[in-house]
Amino acid sequence: MAPSSAALAVLMLSSAAVLTAASLDTSPVTFQAGYMPLFGGGNLVPLPGGRSVRLKLDRHTGSGFVSKSAYHHGFFSASIKLPDDDTAGVVVAFYLSNADVFPGNHDEVDFELLGNRRGHEWRVQTNIYGNGSTSRGREERYLLPFDPTLRPHAYAVAWTPTAILFYVDGTPIREVVRVPAMGGDFPSKPMSVYATIWDGSAWATEGGRYKVDYTFAPFAADFSSLVLSGCPVATAADDLVAADECQVAVMTADCAVMTPAKRSAMRRFRRRYLLYTVCHDMYRYNGTIFPECDADGSERDDFHRWGESKRVSPSSRGYKQQRTDMGVAVVAAPGRPDTWPPIGTLRVD
Repeated sequence: MAPSSAALAVLMLSSAAVLTAASLDTSPVTFQAGYMPLFGGGNLVPLPGGRSVRLKLDRHTGSGFVSKSAYHHGFFSASIKLPDDDTAGVVVAFYLSNADVFPGNHDEVDFELLGNRRGHEWRVQTNIYGNGSTSRGREERYLLPFDPTLRPHAYAVAWTPTAILFYVDGTPIREVVRVPAMGGDFPSKPMSVYATIWDGSAWATEGGRYKVDYTFAPFAADFSSLVLSGCPVATAADDLVAADECQVAVMTADCAVMTPAKRSAMRRFRRRYLLYTVCHDMYRYNGTIFPECDADGSERDDFHRWGESKRVSPSSRGYKQQRTDMGVAVVAAPGRPDTWPPIGTLRVD
């Protein structure tokens, strides 16, 4: 159970010594120290040095790995180099989940990297579920300001009892602040960290219109700079003290604190690269808006009623946007596209 807000406030203010002692170590770990294979057999290939691993997808199987421990809040990051060429239908995921422990009411925090046809851009999708709230997906989908197939880029999640921050290369791209009206929809139970590559032909590229073409297989994604800075799951009295100190370290770490400069950087990223957000989709849930969404309304005018951006459009490989006087792509659309793709949900099959 997550500590209450009052308990956290007492914990954070009651002892300067605890605050001094507690610090979050965000140094990368070796694959063997932090992770173990999940599935895929020989399609999971440890790379020289022990700090990187390659996940492959072929016509027989995908592959994946999982952290050896479960964590109750923390900072989790991986640098990922994505496969090139025709990757339609391919999904590379880096996420937190406890579906193995709570199959009926699991929590989840997702980065899903969605492949595309040759010459078209990869997409990035973020999502959260709490307490099995899979019927209330909170997807957002983005373009990237770089070609993710040329070199590794860092995708990270800072998860605290009060907020979740998604980062790309150190820039926050999404903040989900826990509000009372969310109830159990905010992830709150200990989760493990996963990385997978798998066949998402049913939905990943234009709603399943383009499938995985295995003549381009194997598809390989390289994972490196693996950071597991999570709080231990307390099982004894001594562990409770360590867990409480870790919670303080997480909540006061730079990665968990949204400064004005970081908020400004996040707004710039979202204006330039956010393709879709459930927060402005008036069709999907019959006009219902999630309570944590865009409280000040600053983004509302940038989106159509089906959640798609008016400002941002996909561009050809090369990851250069169409430019306007504001340096941001602009798209005119008279109405909701008939072929607007359904929003996917993460699976590990």
